[in-house]
Amino acid sequence: MAENEQGDRPHPHADRTDRKIHHVDARALRAIAHPLRLRLLDTLREFGPATASKLGDRLGESSGSTSYHLRQLAESGLVEDAPELGKGRERWWRSVHQGSTVESADFMTHADPEVRGAIEFLLHETATTHARDLNTWLGTSGDWPEEWQRSWDLSDFKIRLTPELSLELSHKVHELVESYRGRVPEDTEGSAMVQTHLHVFPRPSE
Repeated sequence: MAENEQGDRPHPHADRTDRKIHHVDARALRAIAHPLRLRLLDTLREFGPATASKLGDRLGESSGSTSYHLRQLAESGLVEDAPELGKGRERWWRSVHQGSTVESADFMTHADPEVRGAIEFLLHETATTHARDLNTWLGTSGDWPEEWQRSWDLSDFKIRLTPELSLELSHKVHELVESYRGRVPEDTEGSAMVQTHLHVFPRPSE
């Protein structure tokens, strides 16, 4: 399973009826199986509506390229126009959802090889993005106040489990993270957006 918060990047299972979460189907999966489209979707979810040119400036891409890929995302129902924000011919875009969930097991053995390739791309791109974000933090942590330098975590645990208990563990961690959502107002002094990654996977015994 995977979920992209602002990605949305992938995380699973809970229904989350209190937030607008998109359950990715094969059509949407094909649409987001592209590096720039993933970055566009992530950026709109994290920073809010923007024009193609503003997104191009932020991501180092041409406005023509971002416009094309935004239209592709729109055709799959992932982004939409925000006409109330535009002035003149200026076109603003926003994400339709706050995050996405992907049941990766549903696609790993899909009859369509394009779908199988899309889920492989999405999962590997997510892992790469997690590593990049963590390395960015490690390279810039000294720029943050001492309180934040004492408040982050980099841990790993190895526990013998059954598949059922592994799934239960993932559920409980997600429920715990969700229980903190909304507790800190956006303008709270000293607060920051905190990113949490969860990786749960079996390892060979030998």
